[in-house]
Amino acid sequence: MKIPEFLQPGDKVAIVCPASYIKSSIDVAVKALQDWGLQVDIGETVTTQYHQFAGSDELRAEDLQRALDDDNIKAIFAARGGYGTVRIIDRLDFSNFEKKPKWIIGFSDITVLHSHLQHKLGIASIHGQMPKSFDNSTAEALASLRRAIFGESLDYRYQQSEFPNRSGEGYGQLIGGNLAILHSILASVSDGTYDNKILFIEDVGESYYNIDRMLWTLKRAGKLARLQGLIVGGFSSLKDSDPSFGQRFEEIILDKVKEYKFPVCFGYPAGHIEDNQSLILGKTIQLSVKNEETSLIYQTLNPLF
Repeated sequence: MKIPEFLQPGDKVAIVCPASYIKSSIDVAVKALQDWGLQVDIGETVTTQYHQFAGSDELRAEDLQRALDDDNIKAIFAARGGYGTVRIIDRLDFSNFEKKPKWIIGFSDITVLHSHLQHKLGIASIHGQMPKSFDNSTAEALASLRRAIFGESLDYRYQQSEFPNRSGEGYGQLIGGNLAILHSILASVSDGTYDNKILFIEDVGESYYNIDRMLWTLKRAGKLARLQGLIVGGFSSLKDSDPSFGQRFEEIILDKVKEYKFPVCFGYPAGHIEDNQSLILGKTIQLSVKNEETSLIYQTLNPLF
């Protein structure tokens, strides 16, 4: 896995919109990045609207392509998610980017890019807050993003008691992102094997039955059987049916992996939540889950167990 160079003060970063358009100002994010010592390049798509998109497919692809190819730009922030990245992914030329990778940062619909980078190109990327989310973000989430792009420690430990974890140890490359997006790119060129990986999933606004359906699809596609671990982030603003589906989302998830032995942790602070802590997708981690305690440690050496 190729790890892009971490940023230094004075570096230039780009903000572009590969998906939905921005309704509000991103001034809070621009100021925060500048306060971190970065120069900020604002792409044309940040102020453009074409129906629900941040410009036509052609414009969004061109704006992202420009940022991919510009050697003066050291990292690319997706300004927001929404929908639309899948419409442009096959228009992009990653040949220059592969020679000199840079960090691509975002979550939600940007899972299309994350998955393509990890499985197709073998390049790590950052699942973290986007400029649209900065003004609603916790200080801790933004601090984790700063640490991620500047190459500081992202190891994380937390406790939760709301729903029981499944204890165990896992070691593998961290992959994943938004469940609905992972489901939507199955069997495409942006999809890849989940074998011996640690999968992170999150989602927002879904019905319980649809979470059940998407997980059944992943399971029947052979994606879950050989995981080394499962990290469950925020599943927010969920909807039930009438009559009720009858299971919490945590029960739906455990039901799909009950015959497997890998560890499962719930309540990881990442996803469509204010405390969206950054993750480096593509890096190898050691996951330790013990009852209510979870630790995620990024690895540079061989596992000790």
